[in-house]
Amino acid sequence: MDGHSDFARVRARAGWTLQEVAEQTGRSLRTVYRWEKGETTPDVLVMRLLRQAAERSATNYIVSEHAFTFIDLFAGIGGMRLGFEAAGGKCVFTSEWNKFARQTYQANFIIDHEMAGDITQIPASAIPKHDVLLAGFPCQPFSIAGVSKKNALGLPHGFRDKTQGTLFFDIVRILEYHQPRAFLLENVKNLKSHDKGRTFRVIMEALRELGYHVQTRIINAKGFVPQNRERIFIVGFLENVGFDINKVEIPPAHQGPKLKTILHPEDGTELPEPPYTTGEEAKVAPKYTLTPKLWKYLQDYARRHRAKGNGFGFGLVGPDDVARTLSARYYKDGSEILIRQEGGIPRRLTPRECARLMGFDGPRESKFVIPVSDTQAYKQFGNAVVVPVVRALAKAMLPYVTRSKPMSRDKISHRQLLLIDY
Repeated sequence: MDGHSDFARVRARAGWTLQEVAEQTGRSLRTVYRWEKGETTPDVLVMRLLRQAAERSATNYIVSEHAFTFIDLFAGIGGMRLGFEAAGGKCVFTSEWNKFARQTYQANFIIDHEMAGDITQIPASAIPKHDVLLAGFPCQPFSIAGVSKKNALGLPHGFRDKTQGTLFFDIVRILEYHQPRAFLLENVKNLKSHDKGRTFRVIMEALRELGYHVQTRIINAKGFVPQNRERIFIVGFLENVGFDINKVEIPPAHQGPKLKTILHPEDGTELPEPPYTTGEEAKVAPKYTLTPKLWKYLQDYARRHRAKGNGFGFGLVGPDDVARTLSARYYKDGSEILIRQEGGIPRRLTPRECARLMGFDGPRESKFVIPVSDTQAYKQFGNAVVVPVVRALAKAMLPYVTRSKPMSRDKISHRQLLLIDY
């Protein structure tokens, strides 16, 4: 729990006075004094704000308090936002239609702007001006699993899917209206090959017709987190600024961490976090162990498919392994990532472990607020971006986003001379 020493230390690192803390958090000066004296404890969002300021103050590139502004479309639970806030950006507009994702988003960010729902109902003119557009637009119409399911049901997919595939064109209309300096889009790797490449070609042509210099890269997050997760990132700049997405430094996949860095240690070195872990040793709660019936079903299912020469089955892993891709269907049976338990039936990951697996929390951290049910949490993390990947892209894009945005030194206060490492 964040106590007096933590608050005082982080506040000092951020370079904020008590009065500035009160102004930035909307709390009374008396409340802030009580935090400073250790009489009460600041909440998670206050500490997150201070830590972000402290991180920016600890690095070595001078920019304004908010180096740039951005909007967060199809925001999910805020993975893109976390990455771009770390680079000094300020979110000025958020859109997310799912009420449970909104609940998680609102629990983790101080939102001083409109939190919109269905982006198709928002006129572009109602969206504030911004420097960067972020969007992890819906991937189900383009993913392998999504296409297979729709084909089996005789449903359209890709741009023929009127409920999700065409949401890309809402990005296009907002880009066309506002002409932000840059954008970053994220989707599944299969987007590039969907419909024999025709879907991807339409996307690229639409973005380039708007005047953007567009680049793409498929990035495997395995260098950052113990998960084999490939996603395509599409970056565009309105000017030919010289940015090269292929030069963005991504740790080699073979040098990435193992699952033991995100699993509950279950040895008392971690505080218990009900309902995920319980008892003095913070053991994983029994509910995450598969039922004997489900375990037998998964084994039989894998056996049948092996006999047919198929690769379908469960993924059984241990502390020294790397997981398969966490998907939004994980809540159903957890089959893609099952954790071995010595002498017993395997278990699912807990939602907290999923938060770490996706980079929303660091190893052994439990800072990201998870206010929803396990089912919703699994869906949310399975649909999310891996935060360290976005952070690396934001860090690389920062000099190019701010290059044509000069700042006047005499208009910047002492506290606003924040330092961004790149």
